[in-house]
Amino acid sequence: MTGWLVTARFLKPNINAMALFPFILIREDAMRNDKVLLNHERIHLRQQAELLVLPFYILYLLNYLLSLARYRRHYPAYRNISFEREAYDKEADLHYLGRRRWYNWLAYL
Repeated sequence: MTGWLVTARFLKPNINAMALFPFILIREDAMRNDKVLLNHERIHLRQQAELLVLPFYILYLLNYLLSLARYRRHYPAYRNISFEREAYDKEADLHYLGRRRWYNWLAYL
């Protein structure tokens, strides 16, 4: 699953990309060449697909709210969402999706 790349200049300056199944939104055209960034977002596309999209967004939000209650700040809460933990941990491994097991994000809860 590669995702359709769409340049979305409306993304905030602190957001480089975002996976919204089946699209990967990128802030600038130059980001089309950032293999690590795109791999991170493709991991999210796989997570979204295996949860049939809508449940992913519900679980993502619940996970964020629980993390926010724990850490009291946006950035640590965001980085501790299980989906983000998997994506950040494996983003540099460009072959990860070829061997990733289904629901592997559960290992990051």
